Amino acid sequence: MKRKPLSQRSRGVAAVELAITLVPMLMVALGVTEYGRAIYTYNTLDKAVRDAARHLTTVVPTNPNPKGDARNLVLYGNVEGTGPLLAAGLDASMVVIDDAASDPAGHTISTGTGTINLVTVRIVGYQHNSVVTYVAPATLDFGAISVTMRSHL
Repeated sequence: MKRKPLSQRSRGVAAVELAITLVPMLMVALGVTEYGRAIYTYNTLDKAVRDAARHLTTVVPTNPNPKGDARNLVLYGNVEGTGPLLAAGLDASMVVIDDAASDPAGHTISTGTGTINLVTVRIVGYQHNSVVTYVAPATLDFGAISVTMRSHL
């Protein structure tokens, strides 16, 4: 009996190998994408908290609502509070602003030349919701994102 040539006997092997390796490769690609989204969201919120704290350190004394403006910076990325939220699921109740007026013991430092006032802006309790739940956890709990700066007021 005549055997078929090797090229004809191995026909379709590449398709089978591709089918076997495609699923794990696709899962890894989706996982990397999902965790990349989470890191992007965390960095966006971190920058927003930093901008809000910086805004509170340089606020004009005639501004009637500096904490409201800072809260809008965290939520929307602008002091007007317009446009979409910076991160899905972010809520105003998650934004905590402490300063020397609201917490004098924790936000003032006495030095030999006077007192330094501090301001802290935090996001507490934010959960990143995963789009691809079979690759990454359905929710990723971010720890408190916090920035403390010296207030010049």
